Amino acid sequence: MILTEPLLEVRDLEVTFGHIQALRGASLTVGKHEIVGLVGDNGAGKSTLVKAISGVRPADSGQIYVEGAPATLGSPAASRDLGIEVVYQDLALASHLDSVENLFLGRQLRRGGVLRALGFVDRAEMRRVATETFVTLKMTVKDLSTPVGDLSGGQRQAVAVARAAHWAERLIIMDEPTAALGPVQTEQVGKMIRRVREHGLSVLVVSHDLPQVLDICDRVVVFRHGLAVASVASGDIGVRDLVDLMSGAEAADEEEL
Repeated sequence: MILTEPLLEVRDLEVTFGHIQALRGASLTVGKHEIVGLVGDNGAGKSTLVKAISGVRPADSGQIYVEGAPATLGSPAASRDLGIEVVYQDLALASHLDSVENLFLGRQLRRGGVLRALGFVDRAEMRRVATETFVTLKMTVKDLSTPVGDLSGGQRQAVAVARAAHWAERLIIMDEPTAALGPVQTEQVGKMIRRVREHGLSVLVVSHDLPQVLDICDRVVVFRHGLAVASVASGDIGVRDLVDLMSGAEAADEEEL
């Protein structure tokens, strides 16, 4: 069930590591302005799919389409050029740098004129843009000048999400966004994801937190043994049903019948 016009289409991806086939013809679609949850047991192929979409480990075969056009995602840079950003579980933040520097990590704004040629960074403009980004997304960081290593887990997650939202033009992939967070911070992350969608982006949420996936996502795709075995609207399924799909229990029940 696709709720909106397709933004990302993954068709028949295959990825093999030695004798292990991590993806066995996996397919998935994310619609424009849609939040899609991707669930499955460990080893189901979720991380491999994320690596293929983000260009970290291109697929051996299959095709990826972005807004209907074939996409060659042979590197992370190629994925970013198509407006796709990833928030990894470890957040990929530089703990000794502040929120502003992390927002522009590897993409610093340069001063104009001669100073640009000399490599001078425009710190004032970076701080202005960072402040505007946090305000627009309604994300609160206690002090933009504080090293992110001194921030709470929820605030570090906010910095990572804000960075992805600032640079993404089409899609943000979030890999286990609440794995190390408590209930209050988990709820805050859910609100952040909804706000990202409100600002015109699609979101693919990879998570083991099934209740949260059902709460914040429009649709859930279930992976098992390197394949998508189900795609269902969140309101049409419960946690127990998702667990059965992930484990293959529903297939076993059908065989018994």
